[in-house]
Amino acid sequence: MKTITAGVDIGSTGVKAVLFDGSILARSVHPTGWSPAETGERALAGLLSERGLLRTDLVRVTATGYGRKVFREADDRITEITCHAAGAFFLEPEVRSVLDLGGQDSKAIALSDDGSVADFLMNDKCAAGTGRFLSMTANLLEVDLRWFDALGEGETHPISSMCAVFAESEMVGLLASGVEKEALARGVLDSIASRAAGMLQRVGARGPALFTGGLARCAPLLRMLERKTGLEFRSSEHSQTAGALGAAVLGAMKARKKEGRRSERDTPRFIEVSAKTRPRSDCTR
Repeated sequence: MKTITAGVDIGSTGVKAVLFDGSILARSVHPTGWSPAETGERALAGLLSERGLLRTDLVRVTATGYGRKVFREADDRITEITCHAAGAFFLEPEVRSVLDLGGQDSKAIALSDDGSVADFLMNDKCAAGTGRFLSMTANLLEVDLRWFDALGEGETHPISSMCAVFAESEMVGLLASGVEKEALARGVLDSIASRAAGMLQRVGARGPALFTGGLARCAPLLRMLERKTGLEFRSSEHSQTAGALGAAVLGAMKARKKEGRRSERDTPRFIEVSAKTRPRSDCTR
């Protein structure tokens, strides 16, 4: 019988859950809502019901994300840096960097050749460069977030403000002056890409790089990142759930190690890095 583990990534705006049995068995994404713990429990219960499984069928449940400490179902709690690295390396063993643009933070991660975290930088002090910045822009432009995915090449109007609050005021003025919303939207994406490129440079990022998080589906942003960094960027259909996947993969590795068994999939050595050991952050205003 296969070993089945679960990973639950409780983020500020979304809860992602994955069932793993050596491959991705099932996955889901839910808005976090007012109770991260309850949403995480519903997400896990939903996947178990979908596959006809019970909680007792899971060898380990690993939680990650900012809400991992309140998730009562967890056997282990691991930082999102480690989990995104593990998930990215499982999806694309060739990648040497990870860029995760989440709802309210962004992370640049450099990987060693064995998949372990070599260095990382996290922006969790400012909304600029995150999904929240893009959501704010979408509301201002009165468009759906998916509208950004279809933006083609064209005029780009730069956004000079590095702070999300000031950028919003700037955009209101630019719209009033007649700047087209497509040009403004490209300017916002360019601003996010520039900030991310700076973070990647500071951690010594190498290619290929995997783009994770909800914004990974935005093809125009991916193209801008490639131009600004000179790196090959990849996106996966599982990019949004990479953190939850990494948590499930690490849970499986821990379970096999406990049982004294190893497989080729266990070979990568993922080293957990906590904020206490590497207290670096990025908040360029």
